[in-house]
Amino acid sequence: MSKLKTKITPEEQSYLDTFLDAVWLESGLSANTLASYRLDLQHFARYASSAGHSLLGIDRDVMRDYLDVRGESSSRRTVSRSLSTLKRFYRYYLAEGAIKLDPTADMSSPQIGKSLPKSLSEEDVERLIAAPDITNSLGLRDRAMLETLYATGLRVSELVSLTVTEIDLVAGFCRVFGKGSKERLVPLGEQSVSWIERYLSESRDELLSNHVSDAVFLTRRAKAMSRQGFWQNIKRYALKAGINSSLSPHTLRHAFATHLLNHGADLRSVQMLLGHSNLSTTQIYTHVANARLQLLHQQHHPRG
Repeated sequence: MSKLKTKITPEEQSYLDTFLDAVWLESGLSANTLASYRLDLQHFARYASSAGHSLLGIDRDVMRDYLDVRGESSSRRTVSRSLSTLKRFYRYYLAEGAIKLDPTADMSSPQIGKSLPKSLSEEDVERLIAAPDITNSLGLRDRAMLETLYATGLRVSELVSLTVTEIDLVAGFCRVFGKGSKERLVPLGEQSVSWIERYLSESRDELLSNHVSDAVFLTRRAKAMSRQGFWQNIKRYALKAGINSSLSPHTLRHAFATHLLNHGADLRSVQMLLGHSNLSTTQIYTHVANARLQLLHQQHHPRG
């Protein structure tokens, strides 16, 4: 779909803002999720306007046309996400009495095959974690961040959001506020605790440089590390470590889950550590558990 240039009217923008405020209050959605909702809704609002329809005055045919056109230039995952947003939007205004018919009713999303998460071998992870130059404050910070990310399976946004009051190095846990502001306690592990302690004692004050911040991991400007900045660093360290596979913001999180299962953890425990609301989300890793069980059967069963 070519880029739509039609402007959204103030009235339609008001509908979007009211809906986004409502779902934020109802579900406590993260800033990233709200931003995704907003982009999907603005895109559709511009399409509807360009086709001569108001946002609350469209019918199923317009909705079908939009999804068909969007599907020509977007992935099935994008179309599915967009439809999910629109379904929630129109259900909200149906309940509010602003519309009489939901144009998305009974529409099903395109089938999306669950892709297996890209991961790294344990050897790759070891090389990646060892890549930072720990003789300087930034390298020591990055080593502590990589150790923590792999030890906990945190989302990158959760890692960079950690504050000094949310880590307990004596007990060996960190308190994390994940999607929907849901809180969970995650064990740090001995290696992670050791590197965080070293970073705090040797580097953080230097990076803080007489400024005030409660963020654990700081930039050279005494600001909390951003997700984008951290992943630029990871890509640089991957090249240094000779890791040629493409990395995503979840690569170490997937490695954390995969390696836990390889060493005998159960899916329910991994679900709790990852902060997944539903076990079905964690079951994308079932292939790892099944492969391990098959190997154990072959190695230990007399007829394996």
